Amino acid sequence: MAKKNNNTSDNGVKCSFCGKEPSYTNILVPSPFGDTYICSECVDQIEGLLKDYYEENPSIRPDKAKGKKSKASAAIEPETKELPTPAEIRAFLDQYVIGQDDAKKYLSVAVYNHYKRLAQDKDDVDIEKSNIIMVGPTGTGKTLLAKTIARQLDVPFAIVDATVLTEAGYVGEDIESLLVRLLQAADYDVAKAERGIVFIDEIDKIARKGDNPSITRDVSGEGVQQGLLKLLEGSVVNVPPNGGRKHPEQKMIAVDTKNILFICGGAFDGIERKIAHRLNTHVVGFTGGSTRSKIDSDNYLQYIAPQDLKSFGLIPEIIGRLPVLVHLDPLDREALLRVLTEPKNAITRQYEKLFAMDGVKLVFAPETLEFIVDKAIEYKLGARGLRTIVETIMIDPMYETPSTDIKELVIDRAFAEEKIQKAYIG
Repeated sequence: MAKKNNNTSDNGVKCSFCGKEPSYTNILVPSPFGDTYICSECVDQIEGLLKDYYEENPSIRPDKAKGKKSKASAAIEPETKELPTPAEIRAFLDQYVIGQDDAKKYLSVAVYNHYKRLAQDKDDVDIEKSNIIMVGPTGTGKTLLAKTIARQLDVPFAIVDATVLTEAGYVGEDIESLLVRLLQAADYDVAKAERGIVFIDEIDKIARKGDNPSITRDVSGEGVQQGLLKLLEGSVVNVPPNGGRKHPEQKMIAVDTKNILFICGGAFDGIERKIAHRLNTHVVGFTGGSTRSKIDSDNYLQYIAPQDLKSFGLIPEIIGRLPVLVHLDPLDREALLRVLTEPKNAITRQYEKLFAMDGVKLVFAPETLEFIVDKAIEYKLGARGLRTIVETIMIDPMYETPSTDIKELVIDRAFAEEKIQKAYIG
């Protein structure tokens, strides 16, 4: 047992590390293997050194290296009765995202099933995960849907960009580095990260550059797709703890992607032409005219099929690992008008909050909102175009108002038109 300091002689006993005698320290802890002791001051110093070392090398923490489940990882194993239903997940998405009913339904079911996979018992039926790929024009809410789901989930969630990925050995980031964000979201708890969700944005940017063979390798296109196969399917991947390139002397973290749900999103600009071509080639015979009349030429994305993704440049292997294909509809005038005002994080509410922090009440006239929507449709930038236009209109008031005593500011249509024309974008 430890020897406490009682200011008496102790037969020459002293700390084997710093040499302090009992009279100079509070406690001497004996070794079970011989006449060796360590004082409380040396114990505190060693504890501080270990703490700093584990912070610099999170991959070799004792609880991570042994694969032990922490309290946080145990907390994400919910019972079925506590799971949010697809309808509840959908209702939460409705608070932030306007429209996109089909996409919300698919995402709600996928997340619900993902929770159930985490809670499933080990028996003869192994529930497979259903990775998702979302296709839609820019500004329709793909990334917003992913971020909104992240607010509700109790599992680690990471959003990564596919445009920076390259094959191993080339300038850029290795495919495995996209799991670093997930590890960071899980505080480097491997067991918790292995139950998370990853949203891969701009998946269309890694499409195969062409069907013609080339003397150069497609290191940021088809090569990245082939590297993603093992992650989407489920395998043990060595991940660099700090991201970036792999190095031989770097310690890796082994992550099993079997239970990680992957959601991919991309604009796939120009895929409408491939869809239209496919639909027209199937129209043969005297009934061709009636079949063409049933096709909505303003929204070809609603007819998207896996073969269209293959024609665009995704390899068949990766399409097979993304079994759930969902499209996002272009936002019409009514939807854009709702985007401006209805969501909890609506654009107009954000600017009203900014001015309220300066003690100014900001009001957008109804006709001003209609003008903003008309310009967004003209520029064909979706919901992102709304913010561009509002920012252009509000830049001068945001610059001048904090220096004045104005308590209320009304933005009418004439003022908005003037600012747009002055900015040479009208």
